[in-house]
Amino acid sequence: MKVTVTGRKTEVPRGFRETVERKLTKYDKFFKDDAEATVVISQKGNHDNLELTITSVGIFFRSEQSDETYQNALDKALSAIERQIRKNKTRLARRLREGAFSKNTEWETEEPFEEESEFSVRTKAFKFKPMSCEEAILQMNLLEHSFYVFVNDESGEVNVVYCKKDGTYGCIIPE
Repeated sequence: MKVTVTGRKTEVPRGFRETVERKLTKYDKFFKDDAEATVVISQKGNHDNLELTITSVGIFFRSEQSDETYQNALDKALSAIERQIRKNKTRLARRLREGAFSKNTEWETEEPFEEESEFSVRTKAFKFKPMSCEEAILQMNLLEHSFYVFVNDESGEVNVVYCKKDGTYGCIIPE
């Protein structure tokens, strides 16, 4: 697995890259050789913030954790990624490394974990009205949603605006 560790407005502590690489080797059994892990560290208030994203064959696993130290945040993020894998192992078995879910793996012996059997999907259809990002954010806030899909009046493409944890907004634009 290719590992990238970067600091956002902070310097990566000495030895932290090696710690990340060592801890991520545990997850090599799940992912094919093309897997990439990206760790971004930053400071948010009095806490160290860590974002971990693992990409393999078009599947993204992501966790963002805050704690008093980067080490603790890393441990929490790795646990969250493992929970995501365990919860969806049946669906992921075909796309991840062959034999990743054999009964001999160490986490199979841990506490039982209820696997998600089916996705519950509610379908909703509505007409798109072309609008700006600002209008879409206003509409999202009026509906009290965390995201809003709309047609951008400038590009004519479908975009998504969303509210981040820190209260700022983001816009997803297709490439």
